[in-house]
Formats: sequence, C-alpha cells, structure tokens
Amino acid sequence: MADDAEKTEEPTPKKIEDARKEGNVPKSQDTSGVITLFVAILAVLMLFPFMATHVLLLFKYYFSLIGTPLDQLFMVDIAIITIKEFLLIVMPLAFAVAISGVVAALAQFGFLFTTQAIAPKFSKLDPIKGTKNLFSLKKIIEGVKITLKSFTTLGVGFIFFFYFITELPTVALFSLPDQLEWVKGKMLIIASVMLFIIFIFAIIDIIIVRKQYFDGLKMSKQEIKDEMKNMEGDPLIKSKIKQKQMEMSRQRMMTEVPNADVIITNPTHYAVAIKYDNEKYNAPVVTAKGIDNIASQIKKIARENDVHIVQNPPLARSLYAEVEIDKAIPEALFGAVAEILAYVYKMNKKS
Repeated sequence: MADDAEKTEEPTPKKIEDARKEGNVPKSQDTSGVITLFVAILAVLMLFPFMATHVLLLFKYYFSLIGTPLDQLFMVDIAIITIKEFLLIVMPLAFAVAISGVVAALAQFGFLFTTQAIAPKFSKLDPIKGTKNLFSLKKIIEGVKITLKSFTTLGVGFIFFFYFITELPTVALFSLPDQLEWVKGKMLIIASVMLFIIFIFAIIDIIIVRKQYFDGLKMSKQEIKDEMKNMEGDPLIKSKIKQKQMEMSRQRMMTEVPNADVIITNPTHYAVAIKYDNEKYNAPVVTAKGIDNIASQIKKIARENDVHIVQNPPLARSLYAEVEIDKAIPEALFGAVAEILAYVYKMNKKS
C-alpha cells in the first residue's frame, strides 16, 4: 500500500495532456530571455541606420530651436514631434521583441490557448498553502538561480561597461554619427557577452524546469490504474454491459424464431433459423442462430410455433460459422438451402 501511494511512475500522456489543458507547461524564463535578447540584438543591428537617422533628425530639430522664444503652443509642438520620433525609433524594436517572446513560447511548448490558468481559484487564497509554496524547494532553487544569474550577468556587464567608460574622453571629440557608431559597437559587445552568459544559464534552467515539471506530474501506481479504468472503463462494468447487450440481442433473436421458414440443426448442438422473403431480400436470411442451450431454446420455440426443423449437420455448422444474424446466406450455400426451403414449402402446402 505504501508503494502504491508513492509517486514513482512517469506521467502518462493523458496526465501531461490534462496538465497542458490547465495551462501547466514547462516554461523556462531564461530560454525566453535568450531568444528575446538575441532577436533584440539582430533588430538593433538591422534597424540601427533607421534609428540613428531619426535620432539625428531629433537632435537637429532641438538645435534649430536655440534662440526661439517658447510659448505653450510651441511646447505642445515640441512634445508631439518628440513623441512621434521616439515612437518611430522604439516601436520597430519593441514589435520585434514582442514577436520574439511569442516565438520563444511556441518553441518551448507549442501553441496553447486556455483560460483555466487565469480562472479564479479560492484555494490559492489559502495562507497555509501559500506559505508552504513560498518556502518550497522549488522556490529556493528559483531564488538561488535568479541571484546567481543576476550577479554574474551584471558583474561581467559592469566590468565591460567600466572599461568602455575610460574611452569617453576620446569619444567626446568624435562627431555625432561617429559617437553613435561607437555606442552601437560597445552595445553590441556588451549584449553579446550578456547573451552568452544568459545562454549558459538558459541551458541549465531548461534542464531544471523540465525535471521539476515531470517530477511534479509523477503518478502513483494506483493513479495509473484509476486512469486506465476511467479511459477504458471498469472491466466489471464493461462485462456487465456486454452481458446485458448479449441478453437483449438474444431476446430480439428469439422473437424472430416464430417467423422463420425453417430451423436447420445438426441435430443437437447447432440451430440456425432461416427466413426468405422475396419482396425484401434477394436471398434467404439468417434470423437466429445458437449452439447448445441457445440451440435448444430455438428448437423449443420453433416447435411451439409449428416451424419446421430440418436436420442437416454440415449445413447447420457452415451457416453458423459463416453467416451473421440478419445477413444473407453466401452464394455457395444457395443450393443446399434452396432444397430445404423447397421441401418445407411443399410440406406446408400438403398440410
């Protein structure tokens, strides 16, 4: 019993799919950060001429205002132009970063749309449970990981930044386009270094996240058994349903015996009821069949309703084995069945 209660088994596909429907998926924030930062660097490199052009235009506009008296209406114009230029500089980069965030999510767990993750749950307001989650092993690992990543990334970035600051006295003598080019180069170096560091942490993070995710979904042996019962149905219930269906089918079959033209037997173990209606069927049809006890019941009902019983062991066995109920007999058996039906019709006429 203790072993069954322990969650030692890997999660089943259904367990993973149910968790996914609830919005519970393995998502590494560091991996998303790497992809986003990588796209941001590419966007800056591709858009830098465009962004630099608008920065220069904005500075030229500001320089042109020197000596111009300012009033309220003029301040509004300055604000509108500044906002417009700022949006032209920032929006393409922001759009690229937003798209990269979506791509990062799709790359990790594919397309997923569910509202269950944001549905209100009063269980989340439980202070005891909240306290336990706050000091759980997962939260401790997350805290250590964030702290280590932040100090490492910012520390290395600061070293490079401090080194670049020493070049500012020389850069101050450059023209504005050259200054922008210098900023672009240094930003690219710092971003690349930080990207490499975050990439290393992302690999570690995605391994930890996926391990924690699948460990959290592990199941006990009893849970797997219960899931199989729910998916396939309780064997006991399925057996009872099948037994009930067979009884109902047998009852329907028995009601057709009095309408049969003839019962072909072998004579003790097999009984097959044949009905031929040339207005409905192109060939004789098996309306009932059975072996042993069911065969005895068929013959009993046939005697009670004056249905002819003909002994033909080979034909009875062939009909039972080859023809399902309410199906026409095969062409190979036409001759043998036709002879019996002719005999029965002749007997009925005499009687």
